[in-house]
Amino acid sequence: MPTVWSPMGLVTSTVGGHRLRFDAAGLGEMLRVPAGGFAVYIREDKTMLVEERLLELTQRLAQDPTTTRPRSVRKGEMLPLHTLLFWFVIKNVIPRGQGRNLANPMDICLTDLLDRGEKIILPMIMIHHITCIANTSKDHNMGYGFRLTSVFEQFRITLQNRVSL
Repeated sequence: MPTVWSPMGLVTSTVGGHRLRFDAAGLGEMLRVPAGGFAVYIREDKTMLVEERLLELTQRLAQDPTTTRPRSVRKGEMLPLHTLLFWFVIKNVIPRGQGRNLANPMDICLTDLLDRGEKIILPMIMIHHITCIANTSKDHNMGYGFRLTSVFEQFRITLQNRVSL
């Protein structure tokens, strides 16, 4: 059975002969992370944040108040704290192999939220990110390996090629 990552946050799959079904709240419990806060995934639909807000975030993270339209921000334009938060976002929140020097609108939004100490719903963002990866013709690394391994272990699924820390 193929894995179904629902945009509404319901995951249905079979792994190692075990049928799995959980939502973002259940995933949050398994990962022991809060399930409250920001959960909007804007990679494809940037209308989720109004253009004025994206412009404000671009100006703030690029340290350029003269910028007149939202754009991606290069890592080198950011303050050191924002660079650190950006790296955390692309390595842990929405991991990816490419574009490690350029913060897109989703990265900018999440970096700003972390900078302001706002909560994000990691399980919902994970599910939306995986949905985006699963529904594209491009090759992607899945990311979230250690987190998903802990989920599978809670379902008592034996993994054959488990990588230990």
